[in-house]
Amino acid sequence: MVLVCNEKGVKYVFWKKLKKQSFYQAMVLPSVIFMIIFNFVPMYGIIIAFKDYSVLDTIGNAPWVGLDYFKEFFSDPKFWLVVKNTFGISFFKLIIGFPLAILLAVLVNELFNAKFKKMVQTVSYLPHFLSWVILGGMFISWLSDSGLVNNLLMDASIIKEPIAFLTKPNYYWGIAVISDVWKEVGWNTILYIAAMTGINPALYEAAKMDGASKFQQIIKITIPSIRNIIALTLVLAVGGLLNSNLDQTLVLQNPVNYSASEVINSYVFKLGIQQGDFSYSTAVGLFTSVVSLVLVVASHYATKKISDTSVF
Repeated sequence: MVLVCNEKGVKYVFWKKLKKQSFYQAMVLPSVIFMIIFNFVPMYGIIIAFKDYSVLDTIGNAPWVGLDYFKEFFSDPKFWLVVKNTFGISFFKLIIGFPLAILLAVLVNELFNAKFKKMVQTVSYLPHFLSWVILGGMFISWLSDSGLVNNLLMDASIIKEPIAFLTKPNYYWGIAVISDVWKEVGWNTILYIAAMTGINPALYEAAKMDGASKFQQIIKITIPSIRNIIALTLVLAVGGLLNSNLDQTLVLQNPVNYSASEVINSYVFKLGIQQGDFSYSTAVGLFTSVVSLVLVVASHYATKKISDTSVF
C-alpha cells in the first residue's frame, strides 16, 4: 500500500484519499483518456522513422533501415538552411517577445483605473484569437507596394520608392518576429498578471514608507515575486525554439523569400504531406523533438542553477 504526506505532514492512505477525491478524479478522467488516445497511442508511428515505410505497407511489414533517414537529413543540402532559419527566427522571437510580455504585464499591473486596465488587457489579447490566415493576409496587404507601411514610409520621406517587403529575404526574419510578437505578447502576459495579483500590497506600502520609487518597487518586489512564473515560461519557451510557427510560415512564405523563410516544420510538412516521404519527414520531426527535450532539460537546470527555482 502506498503512503503519501500532505503539506501538514499527516499521512494518508493513498487509496483512501483517491476515493475521497473520486468526484474530481472522474472530472479529470476524460482528459486523461483523450491524451492517451490522441497523444500517446499515435507515438507508435514514430518507428517509421527507422523503417522504409510507404502507404502500400503496414508499419509492421515495412523493412527496418536503422538510422539511414537521420544520416540523410544531416547530409541534406537544405539541412543548414532550415536549421539556421529555425533557430534564428525563434531566437529573436524569444529575446524580444519574452521580456516584452513581462514589461507589458508590469505596465498593465500599475494601471489604477480598473476599466482602462481591463480595456488594455482585452485589446492586447485580441490578436491572439486571429488565425494566421487572417493575420497573414493583413500583413501581406500592409507590406505590399501600395500598402499601409510603404505609404507611411513614403509620406515620411524615409523611402523614395515602395519596397515589396515579402519579396526581400533580408526583411523576412524581421516581419516574422514582429508579427508573432504583436500576435502573442498580450496573451503571454496573462500568467504574469495573475501572479502579480497575489503579491501582498503591504510590501508596496512598506516600500513607499521607506522612500522607494515606483521603479525600485518593480525591481525589488514585483519581479522577484513572479520569478517562478518567469522561470517556468522561460524553460517552456527555450524548449520550443525549434517549433517555429508552421501556420505563420505557410502564409507569409513565397518562392522569393524561401531562403529566409523555410524552417524545419515547413520542410517536414512539405516532405510528409506534399511529397509523401513519411519516413524521412518523421525522422526530421523526431530529431526536432529530441533536441527540444534536451533544450528543456538544459534550460531547467540552468534556471535552477542561476535562480534556485525549479519548475519540476
